[in-house]
Amino acid sequence: MTLMSRTREVSVRRKGRWRAAAGSASAAALLLSGLGTSVAQAAPPEKDQVYYASPDGRDHGQCQEQHPCSLEHAQGVVRHTAAKGKGDVTVVLADGTYRIDRPLEFRAQDGGRDGHTVRWTAAEGAHPEITGSTQLTGWQQYDEAANIYVADTPAGFETRQLYVDGVAAPRAATSLELSDLTLTPTGMTINNPALAYLADLPDQDRIEFESLGDFTDRYSPVESIEGDTITMTQPAWDNNTWGWDTVQNSLLADSTWFLVNSLSFLDEAEEWYVDPDAGKLYYKPADGVNPQDLDIELPRVETLVSIGGTYDAPVSHLEFSGLTFSGTSWLGPSSAEGYVSQQIGGYIKGEYDYRPADAFENCSRGCDPYERTRDSWHQIPSGVQVSAADNITFAENTFRNLGTAALGIGNDDNAMLTGTGLGASNIDVTGNVFTEIGAHALMVGGIRADAHHPSDPRMTNHDIRIANNTISDIAVEYQDTTGILSTYVTRAQIVNNELSDLAYAIDTGYGWGINDAGGSQEYLRRGYYQYNPLYETPTTLKDNLIAGNLVHDIQGDFADSGNIYNLSASPGTVIENNYLYNVHGVGLYLDEGSRGILARNNVLSGVNPWVFTNAYSAGNGTNDNTLQENWHTGGAQMPNAEERNNRLIDNVLVSGDNWPSAAWEVMCAAGVAPEYRTELNVNFGGLDPRCQTVAATETP
Repeated sequence: MTLMSRTREVSVRRKGRWRAAAGSASAAALLLSGLGTSVAQAAPPEKDQVYYASPDGRDHGQCQEQHPCSLEHAQGVVRHTAAKGKGDVTVVLADGTYRIDRPLEFRAQDGGRDGHTVRWTAAEGAHPEITGSTQLTGWQQYDEAANIYVADTPAGFETRQLYVDGVAAPRAATSLELSDLTLTPTGMTINNPALAYLADLPDQDRIEFESLGDFTDRYSPVESIEGDTITMTQPAWDNNTWGWDTVQNSLLADSTWFLVNSLSFLDEAEEWYVDPDAGKLYYKPADGVNPQDLDIELPRVETLVSIGGTYDAPVSHLEFSGLTFSGTSWLGPSSAEGYVSQQIGGYIKGEYDYRPADAFENCSRGCDPYERTRDSWHQIPSGVQVSAADNITFAENTFRNLGTAALGIGNDDNAMLTGTGLGASNIDVTGNVFTEIGAHALMVGGIRADAHHPSDPRMTNHDIRIANNTISDIAVEYQDTTGILSTYVTRAQIVNNELSDLAYAIDTGYGWGINDAGGSQEYLRRGYYQYNPLYETPTTLKDNLIAGNLVHDIQGDFADSGNIYNLSASPGTVIENNYLYNVHGVGLYLDEGSRGILARNNVLSGVNPWVFTNAYSAGNGTNDNTLQENWHTGGAQMPNAEERNNRLIDNVLVSGDNWPSAAWEVMCAAGVAPEYRTELNVNFGGLDPRCQTVAATETP
């Protein structure tokens, strides 16, 4: 069964090769991956140095326009020139596909010096794509009656992703009824006689069990199947059966189950299955389609670009513009660890010697020992990573077909190729397109102790600007992840972005208030502080701005869904001038520990409840928030509001489409500015005649 429907086609149209004036990257009009947005770039001053690269570039020479270099050689030339600190350095990338089989690593020596900048940019009219994938060709008919084709892959090659004409294709899967299986401490008992065939399947240890719960999407690998007994692989099964929203005791009564990744499950169009031992990949195209006519891409790397130095020598003054980044796959969930999601992509792995023997029964809705795990959770890696870095810019790039998260900024060290996490400052992410991403589009900040209480002040993530980005079709593999996640960050600005076709939109904060000054009485009751510190100082989460964003067409994959969501105290944070419509779940969701937040002048159409403050539990810290002068069409859920000092002030309930003019100004100005719009964006100029008189060209 297909896990999710993908009807939108993403095409990548490339035109010509670069033609730039000698010694200049003059007026490069960057057409972003055929998505229809262009930007003019000023030519560098005469003293600045320009180099050239192309997909078939040489591994020697000075990277001149007539004799361009490979990316790797150009990087070495740039390092030598940048070290002189005499001007900006620009690398102009010709049109075409740059296929790499190992990450591009940018360290301190790759950045600008003495206030100068190193730029990697597309040539005029070019659409260079840096990809970790290889094109799969040589398709042969495997099963004519079932319309299944096969192609050769390198022996031993594993992947969790396949991209077909720019769209993530689903792995072969079959859906289950909850009554089909009984879950046990070691695996499952098959109840449905129709599933007896599972015991006869080959490669049983490649099959995975997927569970979609209240707010988690979990994967557990199978070890073996004998008769009606399925034995699951450890430690993934133990880890997936204790904590919260577990596979056997989800907070959602009607959770969804699948078996994934067997050739026998390949029965729906566009599904696929890879057999590493045989070196074969099987694909079932739509009726009447020959895979030879498709661009089928097989990712080969986990990390595409790694940008990171050290706290003593961070990477600085580096810019990427007009490029496409694609083609990664994360194999961690294919191991014995599985994917044990806990909260918005944070996951646990490894063996816990303090896990109780009866955890399957007595820790499926939390227990004291489980609380001990919280400060050791992991983050999903990203295709493009930034840490220990300052003054890094991503302008008008396209991130697509990444089986990891797309862009990770200042994440924990376990999610970074360099092994050095956090420490990201003055990062600008403007006018980019994110689409067909396996996990988060943008993941900013860490979740471990050094993220919220840095042992070195240089670890603090601060001054991150995420503006005018288009984010669509995200979390296609790990569906519990989000469009924009910003955890423990000081002065994050998330402004004028458009987010659609995903389960979660904008999530800020982390930690349920447990790391805030004075801790959380709720987690004191749960036993958390038996194992973890109780801090008397505030975290680094503060002074953030979430403004002017357009959020629409949010899927109802999870019951516990918030569209603009926060965890933990965030003093000085403002949520304003955002427009939400056609969304599932809560509009503004202030979850445990949310404190010191002002939400004003937001428009929430067809959202019920338009606001929820999780203040049910005594002492969980969801206090001192103000929701003022918002327009909405639904009710509010604010338990214990007066007791917690959560205030509703002058908010307006609107009937039907009778929005006042001030609300229309917010609605028409929300989302990306016109110069950054693509075919993925809503055209608000034509949404309603009232928008035609509203200027929507400035960001807050």
